[in-house]
Amino acid sequence: MDWLWVLKDMLAQFVDPTRLDTFVQAHQHAIYAIFFAIVFCETGLVVTPFLPGDSMLFAAGAVAALGTLNPLLLVTVLAAAAILGDTVNYWIGAYIGPRAFSGNIRFLKKEHLDRTHAFYSKYGGLTIIIARFVPIVRTFAPFVAGIGAMNYTKFIVYNVVGGIAWVTLFVMGGYLLGRTPFVRDHFHVILVAIVIISVMPMVVEYLRARWQAAKASE
Repeated sequence: MDWLWVLKDMLAQFVDPTRLDTFVQAHQHAIYAIFFAIVFCETGLVVTPFLPGDSMLFAAGAVAALGTLNPLLLVTVLAAAAILGDTVNYWIGAYIGPRAFSGNIRFLKKEHLDRTHAFYSKYGGLTIIIARFVPIVRTFAPFVAGIGAMNYTKFIVYNVVGGIAWVTLFVMGGYLLGRTPFVRDHFHVILVAIVIISVMPMVVEYLRARWQAAKASE
């Protein structure tokens, strides 16, 4: 499938905005569809939480700063992908229901579900917004909401707010910073830093859960 090779090439070039800019020019407007697909799959399919989220949005914004992409159109397209992805994920959770916790669905790792439930216990409905900024959890949050943690009317409000906020922050952040010589010269370092910062909340939650479990067993 040709689009898989296009996606592979694009992901391989995220570390260099100039190379990615050249790639975008070669594929013209099709790049919007590819970015849309990545964001939709990461947020809409429980089996693809490993896809780039924060780093891809930032990279897309940085490329837009080079003049190849329209930043406003990019935000609109990717926000739509994020909102649609969470909506689909919500209904997948609603359809599967309690069977998700039976242990018979291989791709559902219980620790991911437990971590998401911990977020719901702590933040309630705001989890849908906060989870947008936490890898793995953002993929499972709408799924768990669909299972029964939140009614759809409340969910869609948080979904729209969170989706727009997440995409706008990272795309426009990449766009503004991508216009500075320092970021262009050290783009790969900035990208790694974004990934580390994105993962930190998840690491903190994991370490805290381990600490609490160890304390409870004493």
